[in-house]
Amino acid sequence: MKSPLIPPMLSTIVLTGITAVDGVSFGERVTCPFCGGPVSGYDTRKKVFAVVRENEKERTIRVAVKRFYCRRCDRIVNADEPFYPGTRIGSPVIDLCLTLATMMPANRTAAWLDAMDVIVDRTSCRLYVRNHARPVPATDLFGIRMPLSVVSLSTLAARAGQRSPVSGAEVLAACGFPSAGRAALHPPLPQKREEGDAEEEKKERHV
Repeated sequence: MKSPLIPPMLSTIVLTGITAVDGVSFGERVTCPFCGGPVSGYDTRKKVFAVVRENEKERTIRVAVKRFYCRRCDRIVNADEPFYPGTRIGSPVIDLCLTLATMMPANRTAAWLDAMDVIVDRTSCRLYVRNHARPVPATDLFGIRMPLSVVSLSTLAARAGQRSPVSGAEVLAACGFPSAGRAALHPPLPQKREEGDAEEEKKERHV
């Protein structure tokens, strides 16, 4: 299979948006998303947002997400974060998978992402398309459909320039999450915890 020909400027836009999130902290949570009860701070953990390629080397983009303890239902819940429920990679990367899948078979999306220096294996691409399929707000750039979340992140990074890193609230707004105080760019999904997190929560609650 030939490698897709991606306009260099498009790859720059995608990478600029995704890498701008590296090191950003997300620490806001008012109430428990499950029962609406009051929450208190618990701890902060690093999460993988994306894996990209820079200068022929892989670079892992990570964010810090604060966790909270619900005083009503005893659950451990995350701060508002740019991740879809039940996923382990940033929502803009999944938006890329879903948008590209409207133009080609799902098993080819990984090759297109790779050509943009965003690394997602084919199996994961197919799962994202199968489990999260829905319309993603997008626009045409160089004849290719691009999700607005990625474009918004790139614009945010360009405006930030050399000043201090972008904030978590700015990232949430760019990704279209309603917790940022604006309408969502995508329909809300039912709450679903990652399997690993659910098992870990059981152990922590037991302790």
